Amino acid sequence: MGSVDVVDVAAGLVFRNGRLLITQRPPGSHLAGLWEFPGGKLQQGESWEAALTRELQEELGFVASVGSLYQEITHAYPEKTVRLRFHLCQVRSGEPTPIECSDLAWVDRAQLGDFPFPPADEQLLVRLGRDTALWITA
Repeated sequence: MGSVDVVDVAAGLVFRNGRLLITQRPPGSHLAGLWEFPGGKLQQGESWEAALTRELQEELGFVASVGSLYQEITHAYPEKTVRLRFHLCQVRSGEPTPIECSDLAWVDRAQLGDFPFPPADEQLLVRLGRDTALWITA
């Protein structure tokens, strides 16, 4: 068995009016049907911030202001290992629309637990549930 490649994924925590943007993974994709924070894989030579800006534009059709790193998580699935970096973001222009995802939702802190997320997001979900200031000031 050879070494496992790590897939780098930049994801956005997009808050607006006390709600957080989540998206549903499309049919046929890895972990299809589960909910996640929007973003995607880094391309060769791309920074985390540039990848996130590009992915939000491609997947949801809006321009984001990418802010500070909120959390980094490395998670090993049976078929691959992912390194996720979650950045705080804001909508700069446009309106998020489900282009390359099945659906999207704006959820408040109490609703976050109502949606099934991939195992890799578990630590982040716990932190977001505790971080009440993030929801109030957003």
